[in-house]
Amino acid sequence: MTFPNYIDLYCERTSPGLWNEPINAFSNIAFLIAAWTAWRALQGTDRRGAMDMVLIGMAALIGLGSFLFHTYANGQTELLDVIPIWTFVALYVGTVIFRISSGNYLKTLRIMLIVAVSIGVSFWATGGDVVTDNSAGPNHLNGSLQYLPALSALWIFVIVTRMGRHPANRLVVTAAICFTVSLAFRSIDLMTCDATGVGTHFMWHVLNGSMVLALLLALIRHVPPVSQ
Repeated sequence: MTFPNYIDLYCERTSPGLWNEPINAFSNIAFLIAAWTAWRALQGTDRRGAMDMVLIGMAALIGLGSFLFHTYANGQTELLDVIPIWTFVALYVGTVIFRISSGNYLKTLRIMLIVAVSIGVSFWATGGDVVTDNSAGPNHLNGSLQYLPALSALWIFVIVTRMGRHPANRLVVTAAICFTVSLAFRSIDLMTCDATGVGTHFMWHVLNGSMVLALLLALIRHVPPVSQ
């Protein structure tokens, strides 16, 4: 099988082979575990809504998209990796704002527009923030700068839930810590390549799966649908 125009972003990949990133590929099971665990939690409550299931499905798609990118590793699968992540972020933020604002469509739309603009500006500002060759060394934290808006938003969420003494605060703090540490592992992947041989990107998957689970549980347990 040939792999034209394959993308080489991470330490573990040393050639264009389908299974050249086995650890990076299979560590995405963390997202499937998160989706399954959240689904089980949802079955245990009568406070459920359609968006709960949509977000659980998006969590699974994050894992599947990333798995495909770390196997086929081309421009098309890169989109399958990135789109589910940012779709989950946008839908999660929108769902939380809508529910805590008691169904205020205008407030939800306003904040969603801010999120969309932030994501757009982030991609524009970090559009060249990639590494395509291990020998080139890490460039701008190995492309992690694009996630700074999400990191900032998550810690703001921590502050808001803390100030409001919201019961979801502990889970949100857990999610923020997981994301902060996972971003560090993503950033140093190529820097640690000589020492580890496989890098640290797989920890980005494991910890982000934990982050997604914490966020889903916070939503399911503590931010019920407006209609209920």
